Amino acid sequence: MTEIISTAVPGPAAPEPGEAEPAGPGPVPGEAGVTPRPRPAAQQPDWPDRAVLRAVTEELAALPGLVLAEECDRLTDRLAAVARGEAVLLQGGDCAETFDGVTEEHVRGTFGTLAEMRDLIAEGARLPVVRLGRIAGQYAKPRSSPQETRSGETLPAYRGDLVNGLAFTPRSRTPDARRLHLGYRVSATTLNLLRALAARQDGEFWTSHEALVLEYERALTRATPSGVYNLSAHLVWVGERTRQLDGAHLDFVAGIRNPVAVKLGPTTTADEALTIVDQLDPDRTPGRLTFISRMGADAVRDRLPELVSKVEAAGAQVVWMCDPMHGNTFVMPSGYKTRDLDRIVDEVRGFFEVHAGLGTHPGGLHVEMTGEPVTECLGGTRPVTPEDVPSRYETACDPRLNRSQSLDLARVVAGLHANQPPSRR
Repeated sequence: MTEIISTAVPGPAAPEPGEAEPAGPGPVPGEAGVTPRPRPAAQQPDWPDRAVLRAVTEELAALPGLVLAEECDRLTDRLAAVARGEAVLLQGGDCAETFDGVTEEHVRGTFGTLAEMRDLIAEGARLPVVRLGRIAGQYAKPRSSPQETRSGETLPAYRGDLVNGLAFTPRSRTPDARRLHLGYRVSATTLNLLRALAARQDGEFWTSHEALVLEYERALTRATPSGVYNLSAHLVWVGERTRQLDGAHLDFVAGIRNPVAVKLGPTTTADEALTIVDQLDPDRTPGRLTFISRMGADAVRDRLPELVSKVEAAGAQVVWMCDPMHGNTFVMPSGYKTRDLDRIVDEVRGFFEVHAGLGTHPGGLHVEMTGEPVTECLGGTRPVTPEDVPSRYETACDPRLNRSQSLDLARVVAGLHANQPPSRR
């Protein structure tokens, strides 16, 4: 765990269920005591014991941050190069990390696979590749339903190990705020290993996760001489289900100096994207904001061009990334949720076609993957068939590409970059 010289910022008292979240990242020492307008917060746990929640968040607020503010600034510089078309961004890792899954073998596998993908993409793009892991904090997940029913029994949905357990029992599925502290500890352990692995290479590997559980994110927000940072990760993103323009999640990331990202699905309008730019990047700072499109193979060629063209016309220098995973998920007749690599590749091709047509830079790739030989997604040069899927279906949430499929995708991306015309930046 790395020490920082900063002032811990205690998070505000957690609201009762149904109340709106306070706006912003939390109180900062020295600021006037202005009470901001509360904002609605989607996808938040219904914590049963508010006293435990308060005690845990106060303890977290007094602990060192997991990353350094100056590291976040360096990542912003690297992402600025991506925004200018001078580098490429590769973001990948588990859909949902689990506390028990943080083994040395698993972390090494993810790290090593991302390194192999980086080398392939760098050769094709002839540009530096910035590696950003979905790791050391990706412990919370939004869900389409707050409850799950099996065999006539209804329990709270699994929201990630930061909130509750995967086992379908009342005790496991009851949200437990003590998991926030465990998430901090496991993230610190993961970061220790990642730093050691990165030191053997070029020394640069960045971490990211979805900023979903606001009590946790606010508790790890710190005031530093450079400004206010969320020191739970180098970059945090706001997901498709929590990017409400008047919501607490966008308001939170607007108040921190980290580089931040927002996922944009096929229903996103150009006006919404422009409003997000104005909220999160009013100064039009290259590297500050990344847009992660998750359109689906059927929609990317139709829906993405207007977003890119209007955001670019507004003078925003954002990083454009493609998440080809979430828009291409389906359930097989066997009941397993999966993705087909051919559809994933088709969305990536559509993403590149859009940028080639507009003369803009296809900045990056965002994938859910693992270095292990799982059988969760279909296809690949070492093909996974529908019959293979149950043999090693190990994800805690959504299906991931295995190592072989991840390298297959990286080769495609390398070829697309090699054939991409220069951008007009």
